[in-house]
Amino acid sequence: MPAFLLELGTEELPASFLSDALVQWRSRIPQSLEANNLTGASVDVYGTPRRLAILIQGLPSQQPDREEEIKGPPAQAAFKDGKPTPAAVGFAKKQGVEIDALEVRPTDKGDFVFVQKRIPGRPVAEILTELVPQWISSLEGKRLMRWGDGDMKFSRPIRWLVALLDETVLAIALENGSETITSGRISYGHRVLHPETVTIDQATDYVSTLRSASVVVDADERATTIKQQVEAAVQNLNGSTEIYPNLLEEVTNLVECPSAVVGRFEGEFLHLPVEVITTVMVSHQRYFPVFKTANNQELLPYFVTVSNGDPAKSDIIAVGNERVIRARLADGQFFYKTDLAKPLESFLPQLEKVTFQEDLGSLRAKVDRVIKIADQITTQLQLGEQERHNIERAALLSKADLVSQMVYEFPELQGIMGQKYALASNEPKEVATAIFEHYLPRGADDILPQSLTGQVVGLADRLDTLVSIFGLGLIPTGSSDPFALRRAANAVVNITWTANLQINLETLLEQIATDFATTYNKDQAELTKTLQEFFLQRIRTLLQEEKQIDYDLVNAVLGENDPEYTERALKDLLDVRDRALYLQKIRNDGTLDKIYETVNRSTRLAAQGDLDTKQLEPTAVIDKELFQKPSEAAFYDAVIDLVPQTQTAQQSRNYQLLVAALEKIAPTVSNFFDGPDSVLVMDSDPKIKRNRLYLLGLLRNHARVLADFGAIVKNL
Repeated sequence: MPAFLLELGTEELPASFLSDALVQWRSRIPQSLEANNLTGASVDVYGTPRRLAILIQGLPSQQPDREEEIKGPPAQAAFKDGKPTPAAVGFAKKQGVEIDALEVRPTDKGDFVFVQKRIPGRPVAEILTELVPQWISSLEGKRLMRWGDGDMKFSRPIRWLVALLDETVLAIALENGSETITSGRISYGHRVLHPETVTIDQATDYVSTLRSASVVVDADERATTIKQQVEAAVQNLNGSTEIYPNLLEEVTNLVECPSAVVGRFEGEFLHLPVEVITTVMVSHQRYFPVFKTANNQELLPYFVTVSNGDPAKSDIIAVGNERVIRARLADGQFFYKTDLAKPLESFLPQLEKVTFQEDLGSLRAKVDRVIKIADQITTQLQLGEQERHNIERAALLSKADLVSQMVYEFPELQGIMGQKYALASNEPKEVATAIFEHYLPRGADDILPQSLTGQVVGLADRLDTLVSIFGLGLIPTGSSDPFALRRAANAVVNITWTANLQINLETLLEQIATDFATTYNKDQAELTKTLQEFFLQRIRTLLQEEKQIDYDLVNAVLGENDPEYTERALKDLLDVRDRALYLQKIRNDGTLDKIYETVNRSTRLAAQGDLDTKQLEPTAVIDKELFQKPSEAAFYDAVIDLVPQTQTAQQSRNYQLLVAALEKIAPTVSNFFDGPDSVLVMDSDPKIKRNRLYLLGLLRNHARVLADFGAIVKNL
């Protein structure tokens, strides 16, 4: 079966584009082949900084023939008095069939003309010639460029094109103004190790042919080689390293023939904080640091870089890299000494000169807002004076390092340097730790703040950002979220859940929104409502995606357009989490099935009554004189017994007590509906009907303490 090779040769591609392009082609090309009935083929996607390639094996020589039913004009328009009209003649001509091949069939919209066509499969070479330009032009990326005098856009200029079906060149041309890039079998090897052209005889020779030209086209193979070489080099230095996934992916996409090169730097730089040195190495120079031990707390004066040059010139390559890192570390050393010359608090006045957001004032103004919000959280948590002092101090100093020389040069170190400068300024350890922790979690990092001070300041910082940006009307839409507000809201919820902080988010949002609305003359009620809806969306998403709660159980604890539940969720984030987790547990162990029918049936019928959903006390609403059957009295007595269990569950959040009580009452309710002395709830006497609906409403209300059973789907 035929094999097809496409290689797109370019100037050096950015590592990020190459990574994204490989992902796009791995997804889109199999879909494209399937859409053209070219099934059963295997697709391998390769890429280096100078090329993107696809090797497709197991292709059919041509598409299979297929039957296609084509709908034409309405029968009334196609035939008149049994004779074809111009509409029928035109349709038949367009489809390449005789009039006799037309069929009239009924549809939902009346009779229409159809034709059944047999469409012969096209040769695979013809189809690939059409698809290849589409595959190339459909690649998406940031900052695509034009070159020459044409309109073609790509990440970097395209220099050559290889297109082979087995050993035959497919004629494909890419037009770019006055320049035309035509396909052939000529590729290029490694710029340094094999600068000559390479002739690819047939498609399946691609990987081996390029390997002979010192190019490893398989990104996974290069990544494995890099990892092995780096670890071996570090082991020879009697040290250890960390293979950072992002760094490994980036360097993999920067080289065609990787070779690890060891460099060193002066030991005097080891007096710098470890984070400064590793930031310089990893984020700025793409080096792998060498640690003394596996805990990554102390460094050796070495680094490992991955070269794309001649391994025989490793010594020269090492010297060049040593010169670069020496200069970067010398800068870091200067910044560090300069910053340490004064206390962290002395940086605060400079925050007034740094804009947080053009309509929201300076970073210093933000700090003042964070201090106030942190105090509101502290009050809710009823913390002591020492904790209150530490939180206020940490909030005050939380952004001070942003105007330090070190963080100005290396923004990745925000918070990290703040912690170190705070300790050097003799600030309490709790304050210093919180300055670092209030940024957690950072990006995709799932690590959350561990100290109470860090948790409170982190919450205050994010709540200020959320309320302020929402207040300006800059609300996330679709995939657009330039201020990372979804991530900020997720962090607020996750920090609260993980630390089990008993905060009332509804009150906090109202307080912060009121302050913002007063300052900026905005509608406080509308702002608060929008923020509440946004947080409810985030809670819903986190429960489903992170806590793995079934969607209907999430609906049951958050309510579907039920203000009572939404208000309750925002007032007590811990409670909504616990109820969702418990519901999932009793669904998994089968307990939910034992109470579902009776509670759900009662809930649906109770909706036809008018009992307040917060009413739990039977004696206040039930008239026992209206009972006509023993099952009603039994139901009433069972609800009486349910009251203390529900109250205890409310106070202690021990919902197991409530579910056990509901399980116990289930046979009584079942008898009320279907037993020997069952009743007709919708009695003709309105008083009796109302009394029975109230009984059902009471059961519903007790169950509502846990969840809205009407939202739960049976046998999900």
